[in-house]
Amino acid sequence: MRFWKSFIATAAVALLPWAAGAQTVKIGIINTYSGPNATLGEQIDNAIKLHLKEYEKNLPPGVKIELIRRDDTGPNPEVAKRLAQELITRDKVNMLAGVVWTPNAFAIAPLATEAKVPFMIMNAGTSAITTTSPYIARVSFTLWQSSYPMGQWAAKNNIKRAYVAVSDFGPGHDAEAAFIKGFSDGGGQIVGQVRMPLANPDFVPFMQRVKDAKPEALFVFIPAGRQATAIMKAFGDLGLGQAGIKLIGPGDITTDEELPNMGDVALGVITVHHYTSAATRPANQAFVQAWKREYGQNSIPAFMAVGGWDGMAAILHAVREQKGRIDPDRTMALWKGWKNDQSPRGPIMIDPETRDIVQNEYVRRVERVGGALANVEFETIPAVKDPWKIINDKK
Repeated sequence: MRFWKSFIATAAVALLPWAAGAQTVKIGIINTYSGPNATLGEQIDNAIKLHLKEYEKNLPPGVKIELIRRDDTGPNPEVAKRLAQELITRDKVNMLAGVVWTPNAFAIAPLATEAKVPFMIMNAGTSAITTTSPYIARVSFTLWQSSYPMGQWAAKNNIKRAYVAVSDFGPGHDAEAAFIKGFSDGGGQIVGQVRMPLANPDFVPFMQRVKDAKPEALFVFIPAGRQATAIMKAFGDLGLGQAGIKLIGPGDITTDEELPNMGDVALGVITVHHYTSAATRPANQAFVQAWKREYGQNSIPAFMAVGGWDGMAAILHAVREQKGRIDPDRTMALWKGWKNDQSPRGPIMIDPETRDIVQNEYVRRVERVGGALANVEFETIPAVKDPWKIINDKK
């Protein structure tokens, strides 16, 4: 009798989730799955799924990841806020992740703070986002990281007069300010600037203004995806290249998955960015091969895919270290200073002070490689911290 009582008691304890190590970690993914910008969300989501497929086996025994996806439909902060509230209060998620758009990230930040839910930004690139909540970390980029060195590079490479055209929202404002700062400090002159509508823009009138101003270069930022192809087409149709105007910008304007749609007008465009699928780093080649095996030989991972990939790497790191028992403050401590030397983009780290990404930036030129357009890296700017935070710390 004593044996059976002991056996039953032991078995009962073993069946308890905390005793057996069985634990489901819920990740609320807020992403853009519909509307004209659904391709951007698709890149992030495909990377999340692929990373989980490749590395979920490394989780502690009994620990599982449940992804709960919600569609914000695009830059819609009210929708994003409502979805985050539902994920936190109804679905009881352990973490939030994703978010293509800056306005949506700003809307979610207070909820992450109030509920103490760690929030991993996989794309939205306005510098100030990480300052809005101690429970936000970012593994994607800031527009200052690419646009400020783009301005410095342009000034050092015999571009004296530039025009600036950006989309009229947070990342565009950051790109504008960053390029102007880097370019002006290097002795360059801004001969004109314009902010273009974010929704359904007609780029032709803006490109005509640029042509009339006769700059040596046009610095452009627009959201990646179809808008990148649209502005490239307007640039080509109005003959800005033939007029001797160089097109430069952050990597959003020549995003890898859209290059096949742009045609020869993209040839020679110079950008600064943290990722291209054409990079020959072994970690990137392995990533691209895995992507094509999963999604087809014609599918191309772009920088948003790498944000999703590395974001899941940071999330799984926190889950492994806590054996599935997620404490929000411990999660944030694990993300601060987290490093990955084998990211497809090169070595990365989350700055322990700012909770923002530190990464290489690459100067690239669009060239024809093996019959296809590609962003070819020809200069590396190593371990770039967000310049906006550095500059504002000094004030």
